[in-house]
Amino acid sequence: MNSFFAMCKPKSYRPTDKMSDLICDNYALLQVLSRFGVPLGFGDKSVQEVCDMNHVDCSTFLIVVNFLIEENNRMQDHITGLSVPALMDYLQRAHSYFLDFQLPGIRKKLMEAIDFSLADKVAYLILQFFDDYVGEVRKHMEYENEKVFTYVRALLKGEKPEGYSIGVFARHHDQINIKLTELKNIIIKYYPATGDNQLLNATLFDIFSCEEDLASHNRVEDYLFVPAIMELEKEVK
Repeated sequence: MNSFFAMCKPKSYRPTDKMSDLICDNYALLQVLSRFGVPLGFGDKSVQEVCDMNHVDCSTFLIVVNFLIEENNRMQDHITGLSVPALMDYLQRAHSYFLDFQLPGIRKKLMEAIDFSLADKVAYLILQFFDDYVGEVRKHMEYENEKVFTYVRALLKGEKPEGYSIGVFARHHDQINIKLTELKNIIIKYYPATGDNQLLNATLFDIFSCEEDLASHNRVEDYLFVPAIMELEKEVK
């Protein structure tokens, strides 16, 4: 099971559960809240009440939450009641979070944590590796935003563009978190220790978290989004 959600209690959440309990059970679900556009400050209101207040499809919200805290990927169990527009909005918000906030934040910390005055070339290798990686992530997510989501919007209008299907996306959906594993290994194994490494260790922690967050994001795309669009394709002729 992805360790990003490993601290979760093995339970399924319901519309009547308190939203605050959901977050206190597993703080990693704050990311889900944010990506559905749900702000904090909801008191003791239920999941249903908070979703209604923020015009969020409660069924889709709970499908994503309960899927992420499960150990198994069972696509067929999660499609009923899922809103494709709501899930697509969730995925787009996630893309914005990675590209506009999390990855730039990690780069800033790397710049502060790494000593570029060293004669050793590892520091520059780390930064170049990270920048190349971010370029790949941006290309990957912009393709989804522009090509895949445009295709899905056409399906939702009852149109089926020729020459493309969600199967094309699924077959070429690479795991964009893999290079982060390589980056952290370079830092751990080869970056020379220089005095106080607290900032570098904090940056590594962020890289670990980002890697796990991206893996969870990919799971949602592979096991919820793709099957939902396959069902939509069957309905649109």
